Amino acid sequence: MNKVYACIDGLANTTAVIDWAAWSALRLDVPLELLHVLERKPGRPQAVDYSGAIGLGAQEALLAQLSELDEQRGKLAQEAGRRLLAVARERALAAGVSRLDGRLRHGELLDTVLEMEPDARLFVLGEHYHASEASKIHLDHHVERVIRSVKRPVLVVTGEQFEAPRRVVMAFDGSPTARKTVETVARSPLLVGLPVLVAMAGVDTAAARQQLKEARQLLMEAGFDAEVELIPGEPEEVLPALVKAQGAALLVMGAYGHSRIRQLIVGSTTTTLLRLSKVPVLILR
Repeated sequence: MNKVYACIDGLANTTAVIDWAAWSALRLDVPLELLHVLERKPGRPQAVDYSGAIGLGAQEALLAQLSELDEQRGKLAQEAGRRLLAVARERALAAGVSRLDGRLRHGELLDTVLEMEPDARLFVLGEHYHASEASKIHLDHHVERVIRSVKRPVLVVTGEQFEAPRRVVMAFDGSPTARKTVETVARSPLLVGLPVLVAMAGVDTAAARQQLKEARQLLMEAGFDAEVELIPGEPEEVLPALVKAQGAALLVMGAYGHSRIRQLIVGSTTTTLLRLSKVPVLILR
């Protein structure tokens, strides 16, 4: 577990992904690897047997043309990928990263990520679809599949511009997963020096207050400036506004557990909070 992997695709927030990955690698003091995966695009024309409609010679010519076009697409995609990695490398070097590598792969992003997982400290990737309401569009399937599958932390970049976080908001529900998330943050150098707001959405009870108190105490013992806030309502309804009000912030949450937070990530209302977040989201396992 000694690398930050930046999964770049050349889309709108690629530069933000590079910047966040560089920021993370520097704070973790680990190498950065830029990863671009060439995936076969759906909907590409396939060779069809036209022998019943046209002559054999014409059919062979058409198939040869299709094969040549496919080869040309592949070469163009490889050249574009190499250029993307070169530009990304320059940007990461300018950000101060010295231990740096790039990798161009063919196949599926998820398969590649799982292959790299044993050597990964953190995966950083961009999220390309947003919703203004919980009922609108699904999360980018790449993001969802990676979150569901890997056992390493995933930093999801939601915007097109990088701004170093000045505050951390931790989505907390008192579950074992949430407590483990607090412990992980307390141990990791990634967020050292940043003030932390531990936010719980739900009913104000003595038990909830005690759980928040324990979380704050753990963070303070690790040297963090920590505060807590308990707000009424459902997490997907109240947390996005709370996070937005913090300015340049990073939202942190756990991915799995048997809680309301879990449902926001992998449950029946899959990825609602992540889709609605206006700030990057760090998902811990």
